[in-house]
Amino acid sequence: MAGSDEAEKPDMAWRLIGAVVALGVGYATRKAIEFGWRKTTGKKPPADPNSLETGLAEAVGFAVVLGVGMEVARIVATRSAHKRYQAWKAIPEKAERVIKS
Repeated sequence: MAGSDEAEKPDMAWRLIGAVVALGVGYATRKAIEFGWRKTTGKKPPADPNSLETGLAEAVGFAVVLGVGMEVARIVATRSAHKRYQAWKAIPEKAERVIKS
């Protein structure tokens, strides 16, 4: 029974690593998207998309680009970090098997 509980919950180290990766990637991605928006449109990204001074098309366009871009970056970074974490975690297990044999 204890094994099934452990399989369902990620360990605390991975939770912490995943959170740090997501925060870092989120910050970097937002800055990259804002930079790309400035280069593409020649304007600063809308600071407040709810403002009536911002055009509807511009507000929706920025929201879509930012939302999709950030989610894709988060998924890719989290999956990559998880694969590396699993490989790193497997090293002691492999070493233990070698020592026992």
